[in-house]
Amino acid sequence: MKRHIVMIVVGLSLAFGHVAAQTKGTTKEASAQREKFDPQRDPEKDLKAAVTLASKSGQRILLDVGGEWCSWCHKLDKFFQENKDVSEFLQSNYIVVKINYSKENKNEKFLSKYPEVKGYPQLFVLDNKGKLLHSQDTGALETGDHHDHDKVFDFLKKWATKKVS
Repeated sequence: MKRHIVMIVVGLSLAFGHVAAQTKGTTKEASAQREKFDPQRDPEKDLKAAVTLASKSGQRILLDVGGEWCSWCHKLDKFFQENKDVSEFLQSNYIVVKINYSKENKNEKFLSKYPEVKGYPQLFVLDNKGKLLHSQDTGALETGDHHDHDKVFDFLKKWATKKVS
């Protein structure tokens, strides 16, 4: 019986590991690692895991749609690494799920449920049950050749779950 429970825990850990790693960020190594857009990932499974976590935590879900080919996707990841205040707010208030879009895997079936993406990265804010609340073109969060700290932070604050005082 004990072995059976251990196997279940290990299985759930592996299933939720992709999404759960986004919420932890406890070690320098984990926070320094940039999660890549992976054409092999199953966005349906990742979203299901995110909904499970978000339902328990009360966090929103942020779908980050892009690809390894996308320079602005790399810039957004770098922005979150370099802006600790924004990164901490993101980790406290959102479960982030990266959704790959590339010639290897366009994830068309999954993305067909959401508004049309006109540029990358594209962010979709979902409630803790997975319902779409907002679609965000990240071009509106840029200034010149970089993401604007205040625009990105204001966006995240606006769509975060309102905390009851």
